[in-house]
Amino acid sequence: MNKYSESNYHICKNNNKKDALLVSDNITGEVMCTACGEVVSENLAELGPESPQTGEDYMLKSRTGRKSTLAFNDMGLSTIIQQSDKDATGKNLSGEMKRTFYRLRMWDKNSKALPGHRNMQKAFTLLEGLKAKLSLSDAAVEQAAYIYRKTLAKKIGRGRSIPVILSACVYASCRFTNTPRTIQDIANATNLRRTSIHRIYRMLVRDLDLTLETYNPVSFITRITTEVGASEKTKRDAIKFLIKAEELMITSGKNPVAMAATVVYLAAVTNNERVSQTQVSKAANISSVTIRNLCKKLKDVKIVSFSNPKLNKVVRNNETYNTTTRIRIKRN
Repeated sequence: MNKYSESNYHICKNNNKKDALLVSDNITGEVMCTACGEVVSENLAELGPESPQTGEDYMLKSRTGRKSTLAFNDMGLSTIIQQSDKDATGKNLSGEMKRTFYRLRMWDKNSKALPGHRNMQKAFTLLEGLKAKLSLSDAAVEQAAYIYRKTLAKKIGRGRSIPVILSACVYASCRFTNTPRTIQDIANATNLRRTSIHRIYRMLVRDLDLTLETYNPVSFITRITTEVGASEKTKRDAIKFLIKAEELMITSGKNPVAMAATVVYLAAVTNNERVSQTQVSKAANISSVTIRNLCKKLKDVKIVSFSNPKLNKVVRNNETYNTTTRIRIKRN
């Protein structure tokens, strides 16, 4: 409750007919006296700004209704005309008003049946499903819808599958908002081929002139450690190894998921946890050969101490594997 320092016309009887301090209740909108409790005025209007709201509260509890969004074909601003020919009080409409509302319903139906609206309606319905499957944020969904609208404006998606175009837009949105989702994750959620999504994604980057940053490998460490069941200490050590690698410019040009998987495996072996390369490779959806190759590079720059015999065994196995592969290639 807020205190009023200004004097009002109210004179309190319990205060020797002197001006009393008034208090306002923002919830009930009442102004009352602090001495006698008399309500001076009711239904006081709140003249100050709204309290800061975030997330769903901002979308649902606004005074002007739900906010407009790009993730709907009508941007969330359309109205629905009921089929019943009754007014707000429940009375039947006159014959002239019934004919008027029939024409309005037909115009509304025909306006929503345009080819562009049907395309966006199908695409954004699929986008709503991807938001739930991939746990995308509202910012990522809005960015994906914005990129998809740009593809329609430039007629890039003409003659191509809507799910493939939308999947490429979702991946570009994840790259733009730094949401750790790979193309394989999106392909698994949409049951599409990874190569098809990647081809359309390259086309969008070229035609729409998108400037997207690479993923930060730290974003994938929590995901991998959770799937393999590693401890919190392993997670912190993996982040330390990755920071050292970034300082030495080793992560540049490397797959961020592969770098995250490699440092997680090295941290797990350092802490004597029972985590195999196969488990880490399946959690990161990469091959174990990639992990062994990166382990050798990290050993060359001495980021991790390879005094542990298990780490030396990893590098030796990698060298033996490469030698055997070269010999097999020469024989063929």
